[in-house]
Amino acid sequence: MATPPTAPDVRAVLAELALLRGRLPGLVGSLVASADGLLVAHDLPPDLEPHGLAALTASQLGLSHRLAAAGGGGAFHEVVVRGDGGHVVVYSAGRTASLTVLAGPATNVGRLHLESRPVARAIAGHLAAPRGRVHHPERKDAP
Repeated sequence: MATPPTAPDVRAVLAELALLRGRLPGLVGSLVASADGLLVAHDLPPDLEPHGLAALTASQLGLSHRLAAAGGGGAFHEVVVRGDGGHVVVYSAGRTASLTVLAGPATNVGRLHLESRPVARAIAGHLAAPRGRVHHPERKDAP
């Protein structure tokens, strides 16, 4: 069976997520979702449901784009949600995707940004490559 044309892109995205985990102490997990809420790739612990988190991320991404534009802030780049149990940061990864990073409460947010922003840009590049439709390895109808 032939390898789907976008499989190398998904592998590259997964490699970026693995590198991010290695560089950030306190990282709980990360995922990449399309702007319409489809899961592209994830590096999450088993107790977190990746498809639901991808859908939530897409909702946050849409709201953040609108808020940035309405508030005169220009194009959306990132949003940080800080809770008692840690941080959820959503970064724009190009025009059609996002990188969501989950980190524990003791995580240095400055370092989180320093490590995650270049990863979001790299992921945008991997996903922008013209290689056909995005491969979703967890979907039953995926090639």
